[in-house]
Amino acid sequence: MNTRIKVEINARDEFWGKALIVEWEDQYPERKLGAESVGHYSIDAAWLDDLKRVARDCFSEVVVAPANPSRRALFRRFIPGGTEQR
Repeated sequence: MNTRIKVEINARDEFWGKALIVEWEDQYPERKLGAESVGHYSIDAAWLDDLKRVARDCFSEVVVAPANPSRRALFRRFIPGGTEQR
């Protein structure tokens, strides 16, 4: 059984975020992304490199989400800029 991990997808904008999902579903129709919340998904750990490759093609970035997402949100409140500095 494959290990599931949570990932965060940071897209350039909403268009590219949707494009990434469409491209992923086109290239890997048997690999379903489990939507957790906006921009957060659960995937098989074995898919991570493929998802990162598709994301790069769609001007996006995939990062492994922390076990405690509220901690990342706390840091974002204090550190300006975040992923918008592309």
